[in-house]
Amino acid sequence: MTDDRLIVALDVPNAHAAHELTMQIGDAVNFYKIGLGMLTTGGLALANELIQEHNKRIFLDMKLFDIGATIEAAVRGLAQFDLDFLTVHGDPHVIDAAKQGAAGSNLKILGVTILTSLDRADLDACLIKDGDVQDLVITRAARAFEAGADGVIASPQEAAMIRALPEAKDRLIVTPGVRPVGAALGDQKRVATPHRAITDGADHIVVGRPIWQAPSPTDAAQQIIASLP
Repeated sequence: MTDDRLIVALDVPNAHAAHELTMQIGDAVNFYKIGLGMLTTGGLALANELIQEHNKRIFLDMKLFDIGATIEAAVRGLAQFDLDFLTVHGDPHVIDAAKQGAAGSNLKILGVTILTSLDRADLDACLIKDGDVQDLVITRAARAFEAGADGVIASPQEAAMIRALPEAKDRLIVTPGVRPVGAALGDQKRVATPHRAITDGADHIVVGRPIWQAPSPTDAAQQIIASLP
């Protein structure tokens, strides 16, 4: 049994370890996230192999941020890999440029609202404007949608409020910071269970360590899938 609402984050040390993990999990998971940390250790080659040879779906989590022309060029290059999702920062000028770069492809552009590892104290240290974290996430999500984002990245704690936005109609909500009951939080601060995240409006949940650190990653993935509504 597989369910594409579950995206497994391949946040392991290198592409070789990630490849071994995907082969171990086998048909239990069809959708994987490859992040920036793996880019320098063969991440794009692994993505291409998983797509072309194993018919997997790939979410490339780059969180790109730069001037518009650079974003457009970078996304145009990445679009050739037949990826499903790509993250960029949710700032309107970045979203607009990324959508231009993805034009003519099936690549979905997801805007990052506020990282799920950050809380208000972290935002203060970064000189981010005052305000409740959830309110800032909702505002950034609305602006990303207005700029043309196919979806947004937000914590599961904000999923319901984002789903209620008029701008969110037919758009994707993808939630990292998802932890099964009893799992360690790690560096995540705004979390929820897989069942709660989907119930609150997420289209996809991203889970990493609770799966690949489990004695049986396959069993862990199947248990999460079985818990989804």
